Formats: sequence, C-alpha cells, structure tokens
Amino acid sequence: MTNRIGLFKKSWILGVAILVFQGCGTTKTLVFADKASVIAKINLINVVDDKVNVILDPAAFVADTVSFFIPKTVPGTYSDDNYGKYIEQFKALDYKGGELKVEKLDDNTWRIINAKDLDKIDYWVNDTYDTEVEVSDPVFSPSGTNILKGKNFMLNLHGFVGYFDGLEEIPYSLEISAPDGLEPVTSLVKGIQDVNRPETDIFVANRYFEVIDNPIMYSNPSTETFQVNDIAVTLSVYSPNGLFTAASLKAGMEKMMRGQKAFLGDINSTKHYTIILYLSNMDDNDAIGFGALEHHTSTVVVMPEQISKERLEEAIFDTVAHEFFHIVTPLTVHSNEIQYFDFNHPKMSMHLWMYEGTTEYFANLFQIQQGLITEEDFYQRLMEKIERSKTYDDRMSFIVMSKNILEEPYKKNYANVYEKGALINMALDINLRELSGGEKGVLWLMKELSKKYGDSKPFEDDKLIDEIIAMTYTEIGEFFNTNVIGNTPIDYDAYWKKVGLQTTEQEEATGYFFDGEVPYIDVDPANDNAIFVREGIQLNSFFNNLGAKGGDIIKSVDGKLTNLVNIRLLIGQSINWDSDKEIVMVVQRGDEEITLSGKVGVPTLDVVKLVPMEGAGEQQIKLREAWLKG
Repeated sequence: MTNRIGLFKKSWILGVAILVFQGCGTTKTLVFADKASVIAKINLINVVDDKVNVILDPAAFVADTVSFFIPKTVPGTYSDDNYGKYIEQFKALDYKGGELKVEKLDDNTWRIINAKDLDKIDYWVNDTYDTEVEVSDPVFSPSGTNILKGKNFMLNLHGFVGYFDGLEEIPYSLEISAPDGLEPVTSLVKGIQDVNRPETDIFVANRYFEVIDNPIMYSNPSTETFQVNDIAVTLSVYSPNGLFTAASLKAGMEKMMRGQKAFLGDINSTKHYTIILYLSNMDDNDAIGFGALEHHTSTVVVMPEQISKERLEEAIFDTVAHEFFHIVTPLTVHSNEIQYFDFNHPKMSMHLWMYEGTTEYFANLFQIQQGLITEEDFYQRLMEKIERSKTYDDRMSFIVMSKNILEEPYKKNYANVYEKGALINMALDINLRELSGGEKGVLWLMKELSKKYGDSKPFEDDKLIDEIIAMTYTEIGEFFNTNVIGNTPIDYDAYWKKVGLQTTEQEEATGYFFDGEVPYIDVDPANDNAIFVREGIQLNSFFNNLGAKGGDIIKSVDGKLTNLVNIRLLIGQSINWDSDKEIVMVVQRGDEEITLSGKVGVPTLDVVKLVPMEGAGEQQIKLREAWLKG
C-alpha cells in the first residue's frame, strides 16, 4: 500500500522535486450496556496553540476498566508511527464531570479505571506536519495530520480518533465543527445534518476501520468531479498560494484514470473515488514527505507547490496510478491480516510482492497497454527498477521480508517492494503468458482472485500461493519457490530472451550535478540543510572519478563551504567548466572527513538499454505482443 509510494520520505532542492517511490487478531469481547455508536466530536473552530479538541462519547460500559487506543500503525504505512505521541491533556470524565483515574501504558494506550462511570474522554491533538523537519523519523506526510487554523485541516482520522479495546466493530458517528468557508472532501458517508448546528458536519462509519480508511480534508474548496465509466471521481486540491486548482489538473487526471479503468475492465470495487491533493509550502512547519497513501475509495497525495505544472502532473500521474490500482489489491484481494488489521499489535502479511508489487507493476503496464507511453519508455522503466533493486538485498526472501517488514534488517529493504516487487510481477506475467499461449497474465490472475475473494472475504495468508498454483501451472510454483519464497535472484536476461529482447550498454552525456532533471545531490532539511550525494542511484563519471559515494555530505568545493546559495551558484558555474578544470571537494563520510580531488572531465553515465533482439523468432515476438498489449 502506499503506498508511503508509497511511497517514502522525500526531499526538495533547487526547485526540483526528487520523487522516489515508497492481522487477524483475536478481539476481546467487551459489551456496552446498549448498542449505541461511539460519537466522536472534533472542533476545528476553536484551535488553541495549533491543537484541536476531540471528545469521544461511548455508550455505557459494564466493565470495571477499559483501554483506549490511538493507532501505532495503520494499513499502507508498514511503519510504527505511534500517533498517540500527538495526543495531549487526555482526560476521562464521569457523568458528573469529574475526572476518572487514567493510567497511560505507552505512547498509544490509556487504561481507564472505574469505566462503568465513564461518560466521555476529552483530549487535544497536535498535528504531525509541524514536526517533520524536527525529528529523524517523521510520520509520512500522506498519513500525517495538518492543523492550519482557518485554512487547512488534513484529517487522517487515525491521528484524531481512537478506539476502545474490543469495540473496533462498533459504529461511529463523527461530528466535525468547521469554520465558515472551509468545506470537507472525503469518501466518508454523510449523516443527517442537524439544522440547529449548521457549522457541524456529521459523518457515519460502520466500524472503526471505516473511520481511518476515509481521510477528510477541510479547505477553501477547489474541487472537480468527473465520471470514469460508472465511477464518480472527485479531485480536491489545496494550494496555499493558489498556484494550482482542481480545474487546472482535471484533464490529465481524467485521461489517466480512463486508461486505468479500460485496463481493469470488469474489475469494479467502488462507485466513487476521492483524490485529495495537498500541496506543501515546504517551510519548517509544513509537509516534506512526498507521495501518497491509498484507501479503499480515496487517496491522499502530498506534493510540493513549488513545481512546474508539467512536473506536478507527471508526479501525480504515476502516484495516483499506483494508488488507484490498490482497489484491486489489497483493498479487494487481501488476507485476514489486512481485513482485521490490529492497529496497535499488527501482524503483517507475507504478500507485499502482491499488495505493492502488483500495484506498481500495473501502474506501469497499463500505460503501455493504453498507449500512454512508448515501448522504449516502458523498457527504460523496467531497467531503472532493476538498477534500483540492486541497492537492496537481492537474496532476501520476499515472503520473509514482508512478514517481518516492521523489523530490521527487513524494514530497511521495504522500498524494494516498488522495485523488485514490480519485477516479480513482470516475471510472473511473462511466465503466465508463455504457459497459456498468451491468454493469461497477472491481470487475469487478479481478476480470478477478485471473483473468489473480495472486499469483505479475506484469504488465509499462508495458503494464497498454493491457491495460485492450483489456478495456474506447476511451473508457477517453481517460480514462487525459487524467486519469491526462496532467495534466488531473478535471471532477468532469461525473461528478456523469452520475449525477444536484449540489453545493450550505451554511454550518455549528463550534467555534472544533474542528469536532465534528475539530481545527483540532495539537501537534508533535518540536518541544517546539508548537501549530500544521493544514495541508491547510479552516479555519473564526475562523482565516480572523484571517488564520491552515495551518502557523502559535501562540506566544501574549492574551499567554499556548501549551502543552498553556494551550491546553486556552483551548479550554474558548472555549465561552463572546462574538462581539464581541477576541483577539490571535501566530504563527510560517516565520522571521517575526506578530501577528494581531480579533473572534472566530461560527465557521462553508462546506461543499460533494453532493446528488441535482432533475429527474434516468431514465438518470441508473439509472446512480447501478448505481454505488452494484453
């Protein structure tokens, strides 16, 4: 899921966005004296010290004690974010307004004593966007929260509303009081409006999961709705300086989503879909984690506002394409671990190869099948994924990694779900096409799984692969056992040969600090805006010949300390550098300061291209056509 594109922490330099895409627990029975909903009241009008007040009013309890939770982890993030850290002044009040005894057990858990007397709980919520530049491991912005009085409220509701132990399946009613002029955008179902409280919006949810699965953004409305077959799509944009509107982005979004729907065909798990786009000012109190987080019928996207329309549309195109395909998996096809997600003691599924990998693969495959990109573009994307996947542990079992993704060393390999995860699906797709004479592929497989399972019918985690083998071919079992369950790297050349392709190496010219719009350096806003050499990418000859490595912090160049101003000047000057120019670069590598020197040369990059094979046979070409065109 994003996924934190995911999707992951991103940063920004020189006006250019660097966009890197990033359990079924047993519930305890705790009975209300009656079956009323939990009423959650959120006050967005009386903001105090950048915090909002939340009151939860449950029905009467019959137990002596009850635990209240704010989620530690939410679906799609694959990280422990401890949203309870942003809760302050927590009080449990009895029916006379007196305070009950409360024991705080950890960041996210409060135990309420004498719960039979509990009338309501009352607390204040701080937002996460304010803290992203201050902490080493911030909450990913699309799953975070924003409180900007009178202007914007990003309500990822897991940061505002919690649940009582054992009562995750109880209905919720949300009563949100908002300032005049701010309108909500969400896929959450609206309840009956109270005419005596026109400032209060009422939303209803059948269970707690529906609460956290439906983010709400309040802002001055910039909203467009369009129809994609039988799906009504709403696009809402918050642009703090008014640089972008929903109307200005609608056409590109509509074209892209029409292509996705045509690709999916009869897979249709929703009648409405909401895209919430938040554009960040990029200051010290705003979001810096760019990407998206998916939900069943919506996605939250966070991007920088200081970006060209062309780059923004490109970024949204790829990001939303990924998130929308999550309606297939895990939102339709998923395991018990997802259906009955334990927000505070999560049990992770072993199928990230599918949840994120299939989704990312579809986000690229549909573009070639719908004629939105060329074959050369598609091949290049695959080669880039192979290159990036090599920066992770290629001999790590994807099944083991997925099941243990919240722990190291698996956690640091998470981003590989978007790289090797997509490549696993590419290989699976080619295998299925070859074995079925071109008739069946991964999309066919997901359609069959969607028919068998669905939104409310999960599969058993440890039985899915056996079911896939039973639905397909024994050779597919060999592939899973070797390359997904096992730790053998995929032989990509063997797959290129199947479809009549081959690799060739070409030397291409680059800039010193950029390859087109892709930078080799970045800025770390959490470390005094330190300039560093990017990790996880192939460096050009300029950096390689100097001996620079990814992660090096550039302290100075030719005796001048590096900062945002000086590095911009240096990049401008580099355009006119002579290849014989000598340069001295001082870098910090771990605890060591190292001086690098040499001629700047003519910067080049060795690029491996995927191209049609000369003399490819008829069967190879037919298989390639079936793979690329469906």
